[in-house]
Amino acid sequence: MPQPKRTRKFPLPPGWFALGPDDLLRDPIYRRLWLSILISSFGAQVTMLALPLTAAVLLQATPTQMGLLTSMELLPFVLLSLPAGVWLDRVRKLPVYVVGEGIVALVLASVPLCWALDLLTMPFMYGVAFTIGCVFVTAGTAAQIVLTQVVPRERLVEAHAKNALASSGAEVAGPGLAGALIKLVGAPLALLGDAVLLMISVSILRGLRVVEQLKPREDTHFWRDLKEGLSFVAQHRLLLSLASVVGLWQMCHHSAMVVQILFATRELGLSEHQVGLCYVALGVGTVIASTLGNRISSHIGPGPCLVVGFAVCGVGWLQLAFAPVNAWGVASFVLMLLCFSAGAVLIFINFLALRQAVTPTHLLGRMTSTMRWLILIPAGPGALLGGYMGEHLGLRYSLGFGGLSALLLAAWAWQHPVIRAVRTLPTLHPTSA
Repeated sequence: MPQPKRTRKFPLPPGWFALGPDDLLRDPIYRRLWLSILISSFGAQVTMLALPLTAAVLLQATPTQMGLLTSMELLPFVLLSLPAGVWLDRVRKLPVYVVGEGIVALVLASVPLCWALDLLTMPFMYGVAFTIGCVFVTAGTAAQIVLTQVVPRERLVEAHAKNALASSGAEVAGPGLAGALIKLVGAPLALLGDAVLLMISVSILRGLRVVEQLKPREDTHFWRDLKEGLSFVAQHRLLLSLASVVGLWQMCHHSAMVVQILFATRELGLSEHQVGLCYVALGVGTVIASTLGNRISSHIGPGPCLVVGFAVCGVGWLQLAFAPVNAWGVASFVLMLLCFSAGAVLIFINFLALRQAVTPTHLLGRMTSTMRWLILIPAGPGALLGGYMGEHLGLRYSLGFGGLSALLLAAWAWQHPVIRAVRTLPTLHPTSA
């Protein structure tokens, strides 16, 4: 008797075996955006290592100078975030995002050019950092808003988790490749790799079809519109609470971050290539957190999940402050990077989704810029404080301060009535959209 033909109960089209029927990556527009994020993330891994290594190794920057370099990248957020938000609510976001990626590519390419001409100095590096910061203020904010134009609001946590997963692929392979590239051609020339990848990302974004309906108002007024965005955040308990706790975390983060390359190269004696291999741990942490983050957030709630992220980061920085100068110290450095990336993902997939979920469409630009302004105001002083402590007290003091402060922040935020109470993603009232 002939055997009946076996067929799949739920046949899957070729190339989609790993995707569920309603997976976001089945949407061709989101898939292009996700691919752009993946490619630019590989370039970001090069810059994340090559820029500070150029300052620390090639230009022999002091801890204070490293703190100032970070602060120069943060300064545009303080100066320009609020007016940028007003402007973004009046223009299409995707072109701003695309042009911004192109400008960063050109700025990064200028570093190896100046190096070849023997004109590379720390003041020039400050200018590079400041220019990149200016682009991130506008294009970075626009990128966050573009996501809300592609993905339904109720799926924003999932979308941010998938974006983090895209970055994690680059973070696993990127640092090792970046370290090898830096070893092969030097840190300044390696920045050309990021410039090329950013231009590829630009070509993908230019083909993205995003429908954005602007509603121009004849009675627009800059200062009134700016005040409207500030008032919206100031009067929203959840947004104000999120800005407070994430802003304090940024201070902890930057106080520790400004010395971690110096700690790796000067305390642990690692080469540029070895630092790159250690940074693979960033990708591992991101993969773990972005894979589990949506489930953790659904289980314990976005608010508590965000607090767990604070604690995970704090543990990483604090344990490195006591690390010995041997193989165990290198393992401790790797653990710190893993803890930071995992904790940061848990923080930001919930932070971004919460603030976008409660904001009407016409206020997204001003809300995003206001929130970025608020959370990054403490980051500059944190970077300067970390640099000062690293130079005058020792690099371990900067790490210890960041770690202990983050753990104290987690304990306080866990008791915060607004943060701890957020167990589900809020919904926006239809009349406010």
